[in-house]
Amino acid sequence: MESLQNCFLVSMPQLLSEEFFQSVILMCHHDDSGAIGVVINKVTHHNIGEIFSEMDIISTIDTYAKEPVLNGGPLSPELGLVIHNGQETRWKSSLKVDNGLYLTSSKEILADMAIGSGPERALVTFGYASWAPGQLESEICENNWLTTPVDHEILFSAPFTDRWYRSAAILGIDIRQISDQIGHA
Repeated sequence: MESLQNCFLVSMPQLLSEEFFQSVILMCHHDDSGAIGVVINKVTHHNIGEIFSEMDIISTIDTYAKEPVLNGGPLSPELGLVIHNGQETRWKSSLKVDNGLYLTSSKEILADMAIGSGPERALVTFGYASWAPGQLESEICENNWLTTPVDHEILFSAPFTDRWYRSAAILGIDIRQISDQIGHA
């Protein structure tokens, strides 16, 4: 299978697990060793300003302070990750998802965001999702996921409640019209 890095995984309606029900996942890494992604449409009860405060980061602007923190997935829920745009990454612990799109896990990026010198667009998540070699491919074959190209407007601007159906709409699919029932002919 071709790499799904820099794609969206869109959960199908019959995928009823609590972690992934109506989820959209930004795939950050995918190769023969497995896959890593971050859910981009599940909001926690935390905001980024709380993270600044907990990490003793002084915020001089309000750009990100009131923005929600997302539940990025079931693994390492204590791990903060920042999905962001940019030409080059200047922060430690960054993974290049694609040209101009990165996943970073350093305190430095949060400090820069708090004073207005961070990336132009960013999302903060707690946790991530991962798949063992062949696991994601198997789940796709079982019709648990659609794959779509990444759309930066959906990623950074769309309301969180709209991201699931807007991501499927990239393929011309109204996912709200697909049954969550699995049947046999």
